Amino acid sequence: MSIKAVVFDMDDTLFCEEHYVMSGFRAVGKWLEHPLFYVTAKNLFQSGERKMIFNKSLEQLRIPYDEFLIKEMLHVYRNHDPQITLHEDAVYILNLLHTKVKLALITDGYLETQQKKFSALKLQDYFQTVVFTDELGHEHWKPSPLPYQIVSTTLNALPEECVYIGDNLAKDFVTAKKLGWLTIHIQRNDGIYHHDNYPETHLAHHKIHNLRDLTKLAELKPLFHYQTI
Repeated sequence: MSIKAVVFDMDDTLFCEEHYVMSGFRAVGKWLEHPLFYVTAKNLFQSGERKMIFNKSLEQLRIPYDEFLIKEMLHVYRNHDPQITLHEDAVYILNLLHTKVKLALITDGYLETQQKKFSALKLQDYFQTVVFTDELGHEHWKPSPLPYQIVSTTLNALPEECVYIGDNLAKDFVTAKKLGWLTIHIQRNDGIYHHDNYPETHLAHHKIHNLRDLTKLAELKPLFHYQTI
């Protein structure tokens, strides 16, 4: 059966999530009015730290803090206007696909944060359907089946006519596969989840390292005929 809907994840699929993180650190550092906050937080993140980076940065900088200050910093981080751009291969593939097939986006994360990313990346002209899963409630973030079902119903596409492209083995593919979707893992060298390992149930049907490689997959080739790569 032919593919009628191509559905993308956003973070680390269409753009580099680490660039968003750094953009957020810069915004928080500017708000905090401390010239060394950005570098301190950046170094912690790039060393592999993923939890309580604000707390640990403030401790390294010997800045007193309380729960209220951390909440304010998180608010600034999540609501800043991000300085991010689409990956070059994302621009290429979206321009190639958006006139040939129905496109949709499913993205997890705090609603205001994801909406600001979406706006900064100027994605509104590409997608017929966008599901910000936070609007459905945290319990319906991926791997909940509801976002996938909404896309399939809205685009009038059977599960076997849908393909999902994402980067996170923890949640992107396990449910899509159960529903009968074709799944494709984009594994980028700079992706936050690049080194994660999961059992077979969580793996996608295909793994690629560049979205241009979608043109080489047998299931998707009919979408790209007569195109020069």
